Amino acid sequence: MNPFVPQVLVGRQAELQQVSRILAQDGDLLLAGVPGSGRHTLVRTAAQRAGTRVLEIDCLRATKALRFLELLAEELLTVFSAPAELALIQRWSTEQPLILEQAPGRKPQFIWHLFPKEEWGLFQALLALPQAMADWLDCRVVLVLQNFSHVRSWDRSGKWETYLQAEIQRQTRVSYVLIARFAEAWTTQSQLQVMALGPLESAEISDWMVQSLAAQGLQFAPDYQALNLFLEYVQGDLAAAIAVVHRLWLEWRTANGVIQAHQVHRSALGLIEDLASTFESLILLLPPTQVRVLESLALDPTDSPHARDYIEKHQLSRGGGLQGALASLEQKGLIYGSKYCYRLTMPFLAFWLEQRLA
Repeated sequence: MNPFVPQVLVGRQAELQQVSRILAQDGDLLLAGVPGSGRHTLVRTAAQRAGTRVLEIDCLRATKALRFLELLAEELLTVFSAPAELALIQRWSTEQPLILEQAPGRKPQFIWHLFPKEEWGLFQALLALPQAMADWLDCRVVLVLQNFSHVRSWDRSGKWETYLQAEIQRQTRVSYVLIARFAEAWTTQSQLQVMALGPLESAEISDWMVQSLAAQGLQFAPDYQALNLFLEYVQGDLAAAIAVVHRLWLEWRTANGVIQAHQVHRSALGLIEDLASTFESLILLLPPTQVRVLESLALDPTDSPHARDYIEKHQLSRGGGLQGALASLEQKGLIYGSKYCYRLTMPFLAFWLEQRLA
């Protein structure tokens, strides 16, 4: 068990206010950020504040159209599971190409028997049900779609994606939240509001971490060297902070309860040793030009990788080659964009690259 996994939102108070306002006003949102940046917790906390029902679907699990329908159907019956709500769905289903089965002692489920070309009508019906339930129950609904772009893996013609995009703007009681690593070009032409999550502020990480350690009988040495080194290693990344503080707790909880700088350093080294094989595999999957850019940014952080001196110093590709590598690394969630000075999103990947190249 990891006692340092937060049960509440850490930081992000300004973002929480903004997302809560969007959901309360029936707005639709694309929330971009790397895994571990708090996207899901932020949406769930904001939805709870706004008093909405939340349906969540990971499109990565939908390997084909039928599987997407199954996930949507399961989530609908999970969120609207009260007897009165199921009665409304039962009445609705009498005019739809499906049946709501409620066998004693079993969870309710939708049953349908369709030919492949009939899936489209079922898709339209299920996607309209959250709006209908919101009208009948006088409530608000949030439909969270994670990895939305994965729909294209089976929706080759774009028909389903186009219909989903239209429903986002058409439905009045359902707010759509798309969770992605970055904002795609089509979102700029839509009514979606776009929010990108960057690293947390050091003060937010520090406040949470000091309180969490204190609850376990630990504290940083009062000279601030250990705390500052910790913050330097995690670079505002909550997932990295959780990993380090958990390792410190495992290794030093039987000591005198005071964490020194050398202990933070040893824990960080231990983490990159554990992650070395994962990082090696990642590097092998990347084109050499992108690996070179990653290594350069890890060894020599800069907010101007396009500068002539920087390119010459690190022997990077010029012009479109460098821009393409930066764009691809950002899309893969490995670096932040220019807003955050092209930092690596995984601080321990940067640390591992530094140690490896040294």
